[in-house]
Amino acid sequence: MTVPTLVILLGGSTGTPVVWVRTAMAGLRQGPDDFSFPYTRTTHDRLHGGLLVAGFDQESCHSRYQSAMYRRNPGRQPSEYLVSKLRRHEALQRRCGPGTAAYSSAVEQLKSGKNAASSPECRYLVSVSYRGLGNRILAAASAFLYALLTDRVLLVDPSNEMGELFCEPFPGTTWLLPWSFPLWNFGFDTPERYGKMRENGMLRTSPVAAAEMPAFAYIHLDYNHTDYDQLFFCDDDQRLLSSFQWLVMRTDSYIVPGLFFVKSFQEELDMLFPEREAVFHHLGRYLFHPTNHVWGLITRYYRANLAWAQRRVGIQVRVFPWEPESPELLDRITKCTQEEGLLPGLMGTEEPAVTVTTTAAAAATAPGAKSSAVVITSLKAWYYEQMKGMYWENATANGEVVVVNQPSHEEYQHYGVKSHEYKAWAEIYLLSLTDMLVTTGKSTFGYVAQGLAGLRPWVLLKQANGTAGHRHGWCRRDLSLEPCFHIAPSYDCKRRHDSGEIVPHVRHCEDVPTGLKLVD
Repeated sequence: MTVPTLVILLGGSTGTPVVWVRTAMAGLRQGPDDFSFPYTRTTHDRLHGGLLVAGFDQESCHSRYQSAMYRRNPGRQPSEYLVSKLRRHEALQRRCGPGTAAYSSAVEQLKSGKNAASSPECRYLVSVSYRGLGNRILAAASAFLYALLTDRVLLVDPSNEMGELFCEPFPGTTWLLPWSFPLWNFGFDTPERYGKMRENGMLRTSPVAAAEMPAFAYIHLDYNHTDYDQLFFCDDDQRLLSSFQWLVMRTDSYIVPGLFFVKSFQEELDMLFPEREAVFHHLGRYLFHPTNHVWGLITRYYRANLAWAQRRVGIQVRVFPWEPESPELLDRITKCTQEEGLLPGLMGTEEPAVTVTTTAAAAATAPGAKSSAVVITSLKAWYYEQMKGMYWENATANGEVVVVNQPSHEEYQHYGVKSHEYKAWAEIYLLSLTDMLVTTGKSTFGYVAQGLAGLRPWVLLKQANGTAGHRHGWCRRDLSLEPCFHIAPSYDCKRRHDSGEIVPHVRHCEDVPTGLKLVD
């Protein structure tokens, strides 16, 4: 077992450090029921109930098989059908992926400018995601589910450091689109945009010979999509799209709730995901494993700042660089965490009954007292500094030790900067290792963390005018751990019914009222 170093800074001869040393060392001998250091756990399911497959080179991706040791919440169990479907899809990726004869043949067909004349051996989906890391993760997970449902090989755009942030999810092949791929630029004006071809009558849902169709269709599900682009979520259009050998999808959203509207997918989705609110939970734990460099950031922080605590609380504060520090937001965070029982209340300015330190390795306390580690993620340091000060300068009402830390504060979101992306991924993952989670409404960063964790978070909501949603208190427990589809279709394909009332397990989101999410 790895034993952490205990560093004690003495400011006087109070004798308190003796208690710190004795209790900290005792903490290393606690069993799993005492929430002790991760390596003391005797059992853990490193394959997540069969979601993952054994046989990967462990040295190339430490996180794939080690992550279960760091999670107190083992997560939801995947269905047997999902496990078998994943094994079949992995075989498809190996048989048709880059470097195979089938892939080379399909690329040549694409270069010819014509669609395959008959049912091809392999069909492909190219996923182009963009914006922040949370958006890209949700978009890639959505594309993977669509590929799973339609038996297509998934290839992801390798830009935005996808290969440097995430390990390869499929054994014996790659999911990265080769740089030699002949097509790269896609947008609203792309002639092959599916919505545009449907609008101008170039494509109709009536039967048409596959050879007469374009070489590919581009599915545009960006913020500026049209009603014709959203025909993607209709049965007749899915039958038409199945005739294309190559599809390209560009989105920054979690489109999964929309796939549940497609009747031809519904039976398969029921078998894959009996628990509707666990779709991203399973997809995320299957696909997204931090590379060794990022895993090092995660495990070093975890051991120093989280491993010792009986309770770990994650707080994700999404603020924009141009927004000033908000005492009102800080007040909402404080009242939310204390009134919902995530953190203890304070006794004011009285002399602490229990010594509180902001050094995590020394944050054990006298026998019987509890301990909580709080990890705050935010672009700004102000919220962390204020909360750290609260729990340093004031005793807790129940004598509990609370230590507050923040891994980084970049101040601005730096798109395309490798070091920034590494830290962002590490902090999302650290949030997912906590026992309780507070997130900011509308944030894809928080969506990914709650999905990987398998936790329904407490969400800090705002009204349309930007003020706190006091009707529901300072925060509200989310309906499910699923992300919200922000730019979801407003109506179904035929009857113009409200999309939040079409199927019982798809509801409007609380943080984005026009959005949709899966619930149980």
